[in-house]
Amino acid sequence: MSDLTLHIAIPAMDELEFLPHTMQALAEQKCDCRFSVYVCVNQPDEWWNDSENIEVCRHNSQTMDWLQTVDNIDLTVLDFSSAGKGWIGKRHGVGWARKMLFNHILTIAKADDILVSLDADTLFSKDYLQSIADNFNQNPGLNTISIPYYHRLTDDDRANRAILRYELYLRLWFLNMHNINSPYAFTAIGSAIAVKISALRKIGGITPMKSGEDFYLVQKLRKMSEVSNYNREVVYPAARFSDRVCFGTGPAMIKGDAGDWGSYPIYHHSLFGDIAATYNLIPQLFTENINTPFLDFLSKQFNDPDFLTPLRKNSKNITRFARAFHEKADGLRILQYVKQKNENLSYSDEESVRDNFRHFFGEKSPDFITSPFILTNLSTEQLAQLRDMLFEEEQKIRRGNDTVLGD
Repeated sequence: MSDLTLHIAIPAMDELEFLPHTMQALAEQKCDCRFSVYVCVNQPDEWWNDSENIEVCRHNSQTMDWLQTVDNIDLTVLDFSSAGKGWIGKRHGVGWARKMLFNHILTIAKADDILVSLDADTLFSKDYLQSIADNFNQNPGLNTISIPYYHRLTDDDRANRAILRYELYLRLWFLNMHNINSPYAFTAIGSAIAVKISALRKIGGITPMKSGEDFYLVQKLRKMSEVSNYNREVVYPAARFSDRVCFGTGPAMIKGDAGDWGSYPIYHHSLFGDIAATYNLIPQLFTENINTPFLDFLSKQFNDPDFLTPLRKNSKNITRFARAFHEKADGLRILQYVKQKNENLSYSDEESVRDNFRHFFGEKSPDFITSPFILTNLSTEQLAQLRDMLFEEEQKIRRGNDTVLGD
């Protein structure tokens, strides 16, 4: 048996319908290393006195009772849901649940152990944990994996259409970021992250947020060392409507189902050109000031027209300067820039889908998007075809190219 131990962290709120399936998938793992599972059942304590949310508390209580019956897994349950034990004040949400899980694991895990972040509605093959263990064992310098994901379709066509449209947003973002050799070419999904304990300790654990804690976690880890996008096994998060977080998959599906994709537009590949052009100037920026649209944007964001000077002074060579630049011009700043530029140029989602596919697939682009079309009028099967093309292209990249500019 391998000396490696995997620690599986699962936040759960009102998950009695889904959690047993995830736990069963864990119980069926064929893994030659040890693994332990930690579930944080949680909700605000005030919900016990709130008629609108009391059902969540009752469901969580039932979940706690069910977890007591689980005897085929090494399981630890963190109770932040029973009356008097729930979240108080602003400290609540999936970010705090992950923080409590991560903190608990950090107190007991060894430096070379691995924390595997899951959600309570995620499925995977019997070889999933073994694939993660093999990945870290075969790559001793590896600290973080952004694991491939794929939302399986359901019997609910509305949910299927919403998740397929959301995946178009996610996967085209990944392809465009990879295309410009951005260090932040990854998709941070809370149910698809594995990280070495020593790396997690080095960055001080996870920062709790109501939503988006997974993005900020992987971004912090990327500033420390490379994030791998490769894992031979895939995770399958649930495709379902959920309003338990402020943004992310569930809220995106709800808004999208209502016809509002404004927060998740399909970004045109040309919007990333200014960033790529600035990346190409990094050797010159080490010694001189050059104006570019992206640098002008960063100066305004930092309220500092001379933000590069300290980076130069603290960098002994171009390699160090490039790293410092990418830490400053991180994934969040890139998203803010692309979003602002998209609002000014107003590419339609249809234009962006068509042109992105032409850009990445050329003549292999499906006929139904090569002529004028309306995205909402595409069939579910057509949306699935687009998603699957992007998934396969992304998988080729994940398997074949994990090295990006600035390493």
